[in-house]
Amino acid sequence: MTDARIGVDVGGTFTDVALVVDDDLVTAKVPTTGDQSVGVLDGIRKACDEAGIEPESVDHFAHAMTVSVNALLERAGAETALVTTAGFRDVLEIGRQARPDLYDLDVDKPTPLVPRRRRFELDERATPEGIDVPVDEDEVRDVAAAIESTGAESVAVSLLHAYAHPENERVVTETLREELDVPISASHEVLSEFREFERTATTVADAYVAPGIGGYLGRLLDRSREEGLPEPRIMKSNGGVADIETVRSQAVTTVLSGPAAGVVGAATTAGSERAGVVTFDMGGTSSDVSLVRDGDAERSSDTEIGGVPIRTPMVDIETVGAGGGSIAWVDAGGALRVGPESAGADPGPACYGHGGERPTVTDANVVLGYIGSEAALGGELTIDADAAHAALERLADEAGLEDAEDAARGVYRVANATMTRAIRSVTVERGHDPRSFGLVAFGGAGPMHATALADRLDIERVVIPGPAGVLSAYGLLAADETHDTLRTVRLPLGASDPSEGIAVYGDLESTVIEAVSDPDEARLERAADCRYAGQSFELTVPVETFDPERVAERFEAAHERAYGYRLDAPVEAVTLRVTAAIGTEPPSVSRAGGGDGVIDTREAVFPDVGTVETGVYDRAAMAPGTEIEGPAILERAESTTVVQPGWRGRIRTDGALSLERVADDAADTEADR
Repeated sequence: MTDARIGVDVGGTFTDVALVVDDDLVTAKVPTTGDQSVGVLDGIRKACDEAGIEPESVDHFAHAMTVSVNALLERAGAETALVTTAGFRDVLEIGRQARPDLYDLDVDKPTPLVPRRRRFELDERATPEGIDVPVDEDEVRDVAAAIESTGAESVAVSLLHAYAHPENERVVTETLREELDVPISASHEVLSEFREFERTATTVADAYVAPGIGGYLGRLLDRSREEGLPEPRIMKSNGGVADIETVRSQAVTTVLSGPAAGVVGAATTAGSERAGVVTFDMGGTSSDVSLVRDGDAERSSDTEIGGVPIRTPMVDIETVGAGGGSIAWVDAGGALRVGPESAGADPGPACYGHGGERPTVTDANVVLGYIGSEAALGGELTIDADAAHAALERLADEAGLEDAEDAARGVYRVANATMTRAIRSVTVERGHDPRSFGLVAFGGAGPMHATALADRLDIERVVIPGPAGVLSAYGLLAADETHDTLRTVRLPLGASDPSEGIAVYGDLESTVIEAVSDPDEARLERAADCRYAGQSFELTVPVETFDPERVAERFEAAHERAYGYRLDAPVEAVTLRVTAAIGTEPPSVSRAGGGDGVIDTREAVFPDVGTVETGVYDRAAMAPGTEIEGPAILERAESTTVVQPGWRGRIRTDGALSLERVADDAADTEADR
């Protein structure tokens, strides 16, 4: 009996597909469409045709998307209303005192997702100790009528201290759901955590993206059923998948859906490294960097997207606006810049031949010889090398550079500098030495820049997974089913009575176990956000059993690792967390390549070396054990790998390319050739 599993990841430029049939891997890459579900089905049909199966033969379907993050970045979400406690109507606008640039007195704050005319107040009041003023249901019905008159497409409800005592908020939410036929997001359901601004902003973000997510998933489900596909499991920002109904009710948990899938894929294919690996995903519009230690991705509960703070459990990812489609330009001071504006999929880089004229990182890679004029991106998109040269020539004229090649070297260096800073932000700035980590590079453009970045950071090992160009799609096939819940408690630790913490953990476990598909298979993990009394930030530590003194000790050790010191001060547990997960066995894939993959040679330009006659290989045809000496270019339909001079590698049995830096004297000899 055939076992067929498919993962589909929607990116800004391409939609990637990974299909595993028994132990054979088939990949596909198609242009992303306006209605993403159309491109998803296009990619599935293409992969199934290549594998020789029908879509109805697929047993497992997992999916990552960009619907919610696009809505936030482009301000293209629903017309949302906010219901809050009297006197707190402007929490979204006031925000925090911190400014993006400390010395810029004219900096503009991001426009709130909900304008003031759609923010409504209720005369109610809760405190951390209980309800002071009960809510009046008649007043709620009046507010519902006012909301309906605005044409709002969704509603966020965030009342003061509802994380501690949600009784009033429950009444408001239930009444609004009776009166209005639009999605209602309640803060005690979305984020049962203190800090009024972040809780309100996250709840508003959930309401803002909920109609778009609901509509998209509905269309995807309909199209999937028409093709005979199983119901898709959707990747969440925490690196786990869930069913469609769960995701519809927690729309904000999908804001980092695609990048999280890539980190899962990188962790699955990384192999044995010392302290762990830095994951580097370079796509068409941006580059995402994360850290994997002991096989697990670093997680966070605090990010900002499009100026909107989001506090939900997620894979900790640093994103910069430097991708293959990022546009190179010259600023007012004459300096060469790259991104964050992208050419996207339409018209795309100049070399796509779709009418784009502005130079991009991909065009620079064509001019440098890394992407050959005979290449077919995604297996079908041909390269217009003349258009790439013309675009870089115009950039050279504008920047006062010698020629297109000179401009391309500059674009390559600037893009690498931007991505190097991102890697430093998740390593050096957090107390980690990047030299003790490996680098796993993937995405359509990541393998072209990987060894150059490793050179800049003194990283000695680089892994390029076999399905590097579609690794986020491949990672979906290895993702666990994962659900999170939390509650703010603010418990003093040390010699305190553990009974309250134990009771809260019991409630959280009962809640989260109801969300999993098979409670008998679920494993539960506890954690606590702790801080020294008076601090304004927390660190998350694992908790096996709630022993207050043991939790305090773990926090102090974590604080010392992160900041280099401990304080003689009481410790408190601020928020308790529980995660329920059901494991998924990663797909087993065999290698089909049986040769050395040699195609030809061509001239390629390496900015620190010059023009070098470089071997070109067919990555898919290379057998396990095949050795590579840099400089080399390994081509595949979904991505191209550039091995800089001074690196050598070997194809692993799983198809991954494992690279390591050679000794300096050997590198110098290679560079002299």
